Amino acid sequence: MTAPAWLRRLALLLIVCGSAWSEVSRGDAEDDKEGEAYPADCDDWYSMGSDASGVYVIYPAGPQSAVPVYCDMTTDDGKWTVIQKRFNGSLTFFRGWADYKLGFGRADGEYWFGLQNIYLLTLRRKYELRVDLGDFENNTASAKYSDFALSPNAINPEEDGYTFFVEGFVDGGAGDALSYHNGMKFSTLDRDQDTYPQNCAALSSGGFWFKSCHQANLNGPYLGGVHLSYASGVIWSPWKGFYYSLKSTEMKIRRV
Repeated sequence: MTAPAWLRRLALLLIVCGSAWSEVSRGDAEDDKEGEAYPADCDDWYSMGSDASGVYVIYPAGPQSAVPVYCDMTTDDGKWTVIQKRFNGSLTFFRGWADYKLGFGRADGEYWFGLQNIYLLTLRRKYELRVDLGDFENNTASAKYSDFALSPNAINPEEDGYTFFVEGFVDGGAGDALSYHNGMKFSTLDRDQDTYPQNCAALSSGGFWFKSCHQANLNGPYLGGVHLSYASGVIWSPWKGFYYSLKSTEMKIRRV
């Protein structure tokens, strides 16, 4: 006996729905698997059981965006993705826009992670920022900010200048140098986006979120301590003033 038309339609509907649910479930499983296979930051690596500091490969924008980075897994409970690192002056930071956008250096040495990579990380999750500093007399200090992002509301972050957003300062002995730079666009020798009549990046020989011009210039020339040129060098003015170029700097971010 032939089944009624309504029963045939019901059976077909169940088959279609079952197939669709299978595809959704498979897609969710693949997404979960992809998240595990492509860690976005050092927090992901830590969650996967890697608790030793060193170079790891992360994927800020999925499987096609592999980039090496140094993970600090020990300082202040670890999980830090290091976005800037200097310690011996082996790498010049007086560079143009393209280099600062995409990043330069080596993750096992001195480097800059890249504005686009930093933007991609802070776009998807909330991060805090920590800055660790060292001088040539073996003193250290730090500053931490509970909220950090680049161009969080921009459709096109490069057009927006990778605008610097930071708040929630916590002092670790270094003082607050970055609140002065809050809301500023990034400037380089070939892209002047500061508020000073001249190009602060050219005057200070490094790319940064200059205003008029800076309280901090962590990408300035490596001058080796005390010097005579005002505001030159690797500067964090609340800690060492404008006539001292620091030995070591690290900018690092972690999810909150």
